[in-house]
Amino acid sequence: MARCDELARVTATPGEIERVYLSPEHARVNRLAAEWMRELGMRTWQDAAGNQFGRIEPASAPAADRLPSHSDRRPALVLGSHLDTVLDAGRYDGIVGVLMALEVVRLLRVPVGDGAAPDGQAWAVPLPFAIEVVAFSDEEGTRFGKALLGSSAVAGSWDDAWWQLTDADGVTLHRAFLEFGLDPGRIGEAAKRPDEVVAYLEAHIEQGPELDRSGQPLAVVSSIASARRFQLVVEGEARHAGGTPYDMRRDALLGASEAALAVERICSAEHHIIGTVGQFEAFPGAVNVIPGEVQFSLDLRGEFDGERDRVWDAVTRELDAIMGRRGLRWTAREVHSAPAVFCAPLLQDVVAAGIAGFAPNPREAPPVIFSRAGHDGMALGAIADVGMLFLRNPDGISHHPDEAVAAGDVAHGIRALAESVLLLGHEPRA
Repeated sequence: MARCDELARVTATPGEIERVYLSPEHARVNRLAAEWMRELGMRTWQDAAGNQFGRIEPASAPAADRLPSHSDRRPALVLGSHLDTVLDAGRYDGIVGVLMALEVVRLLRVPVGDGAAPDGQAWAVPLPFAIEVVAFSDEEGTRFGKALLGSSAVAGSWDDAWWQLTDADGVTLHRAFLEFGLDPGRIGEAAKRPDEVVAYLEAHIEQGPELDRSGQPLAVVSSIASARRFQLVVEGEARHAGGTPYDMRRDALLGASEAALAVERICSAEHHIIGTVGQFEAFPGAVNVIPGEVQFSLDLRGEFDGERDRVWDAVTRELDAIMGRRGLRWTAREVHSAPAVFCAPLLQDVVAAGIAGFAPNPREAPPVIFSRAGHDGMALGAIADVGMLFLRNPDGISHHPDEAVAAGDVAHGIRALAESVLLLGHEPRA
C-alpha cells in the first residue's frame, strides 16, 4: 500500500496523478518497478514497447543471474497489470495488480543461508514454470487514444498504422518512441510466442460496485467485456437563434441529445449491456446560433459480442427514426472493436480455490462476475489463457482520485493469488 502511494507521487501534474505512455513519468515508474523486482532476485528488462518485466526461473532451470539459452528457457506464468493512468487518476487501477504480483513472488520465495541459490533465495514450493511479472506501459490509451498498446506488442498484434497516431501536441507515436529511447524498428522483439507463456493472471480492483454491495472482498472474473466505440456526427442547419421559427429549425444539438437519451433507454433495458456517451460537442458553438452539427462518442460494452451488436443495431434504428423526425442526417465511424475475452475454466478454478482457501467460510463459493472494464488480458488472450481476480472497490468508483481499496482486501488477495499460482503449478491440466 505504501508503494501505491510512492507511485502516486510520480506524476506529470502536481496535485493529481497523471502518467501517460512514453513520458518521463513512465520511465520513472519503470525504474522503480525494476528496482523492486531485483530486490526479489528477478532478472529485469524493459522490452521494445516500454513494458517493464522481471523474471525468476523455476528451481531446476539455470540461475537467475544468467540468461537461459532458448533451448533451456522454461515457459513462464505471467502476472501483472499496468502502471499508466488516465488523467486525474486514482492510485490503484492497474498499479495494485503489479505490486500484488511482486508480493506473490515474495511469498513464494524464502531466504536460504547455505549459498545454494545465487540470489540468496529459493522457492518455498518448487514450480514447473518460470514466473514473470509485467508492468504494462499503456493499458489506458490516454496519450494516443489507442488502448492496450503495450500488451498488444507483447501479444504480437502491433499494427504499423499506429505509428501515425498523434497526441494532443501533434507528436506521433513513432517520434515518441524515438524520444523515449526505443527503436520503432524493433517493436516485433516485444512479442511472445504462445509456447513461451503458460498463462496470464491479473489482480485488479473491480471498478464497479458488485463486490462492495455483496460484502465480498474478492471475486473470480469470468470474462472481460466486448467493446465497440464510435464517433458520431449529427448534421442539421446553423441559423439565427432569434429569427428562425421552430417549424424551420433543424437543430443538431436537440437531435443528438435525444440520441444520447435513447442510448441510455435502450442499454438500461438490456442485461449486461452498457452504453456511454462520454464526449459531446456542438458547432459552431455560439450562444445565438442554432447548432448545425454535433459530434459525440458512444462506448458500447457487453458480456457477449452478439448481445452488444444487437443493441448497436437497435441504437441505429432509433437514430434513423429520431433524425428522420427532425430533418437531420447522422453518420457513425467505428474507432475501436474488441471481442469479449473469456477467462479459461482452469484459471477460474484455481483462482476460485485460491480465494476459498483464505475465506472465512471456505464452503461458500466466491462470487463470479464479468468485467465491464477493459484490461490487458484482452490483448494477451490472443497468445495465452487468461485469468483474473477482482478486489472489492468501495463505492465502485474508479478513474477518479477517490478510487480506493482496503489494505485487508489486498492482503487477502495476495494470499489468494499466491495460492492460485501454487495450485496451477500442481495442476495436471496446466
